[in-house]
Amino acid sequence: MPTVNANGIDIYYETRGSGEPLLLIMGITAPGSVWEKHAAAWEKDFTCILMDNRGVGRSSKPAGPYSTELMADDCAALLDALGIPKVRVAGVSMGSTIAQQLAIRHPEKVKSMVLMCPWARCDQKARAIFELMVDCKARFRPEEFSRFIQQLIFSKASWDDPETFQGMLADRKAAAADPNPQPLVGLEGQAAACMDHQVLEELKKLQVPTFVVGGDADEFTPKWMTEEVAEAIPGSELHIYKDSGHAFHWENLADFNRRVGDWLKRN
Repeated sequence: MPTVNANGIDIYYETRGSGEPLLLIMGITAPGSVWEKHAAAWEKDFTCILMDNRGVGRSSKPAGPYSTELMADDCAALLDALGIPKVRVAGVSMGSTIAQQLAIRHPEKVKSMVLMCPWARCDQKARAIFELMVDCKARFRPEEFSRFIQQLIFSKASWDDPETFQGMLADRKAAAADPNPQPLVGLEGQAAACMDHQVLEELKKLQVPTFVVGGDADEFTPKWMTEEVAEAIPGSELHIYKDSGHAFHWENLADFNRRVGDWLKRN
C-alpha cells in the first residue's frame, strides 16, 4: 500500500489515471477513497491523488489538536515526497480549508484550486456543529453517527428520493462494518482544525485561479460562507447549485464532474 512518511506522520495515498497531477483533499471524518465517483471522471485527464488526511483512514492518527496550517504542510510534504513541484488541487469542506492554507503557505505548489463548500472563518453556529459532531462520535454507534452526518450533508431532495435514500441506508450498514473506523482522537483533531480556521484577510492576497462551488440549501456550511470565500479571492469564479446541500457534488454528480473537469482543464 502506498504510504510515505512526511511532516512527521505516515500519509496514505492512492493514484488514479494519468496526466498532470490533481491533489484531492477530503473533508472531516472521510478518507480519500470517498473521492472515487469524481476521480472516475477526472482520471481521464489527470493523475488523481487521493490522500487520507491525518486523523482518518490509513494515515497516522496522532492526538490533536490539529490545524489547517499543519494539514496543509502534510499535503506539501506529500507532494515533495512524490517529487511533484506543482499541482492542481480540489478540496471539499475541511479539505477546502486545507487547500486554502496550501495556497497561502505554499503558493509555488498550487497551479489552481477548486474549493467546495468552503469557509474562511467559523461563526458560533458552525463551532457548535463541530462540537456536536465530536460529542456524537463519542456516544453514537457507527451507524448512528453515519445517520447524523447524513442529516448534516444531504438536502431534503436527497432524503425524498427513494434511490438516494436506499444508498444512505446502505452507507449506514457499511459504517457499522468499517474495518478501519476513524477514532475519536482523529475526529477531535480535525474538528479543532476546522473551528480554528481563520484566513479571510489572507485570501485577499491570493493570486491562484480558483473555482468556488456550493449548494444553496447547505445547512452545514451555509451559502454565505461559500460566497464570502469567493468574494475574498481575487478573480475567483463561483457556482451555487440550486436546492442542494453540503453534498451538492453527489446530488449533482454528472454536472459537477463535467463542470469542474472542464474548469480544471482550462486552469
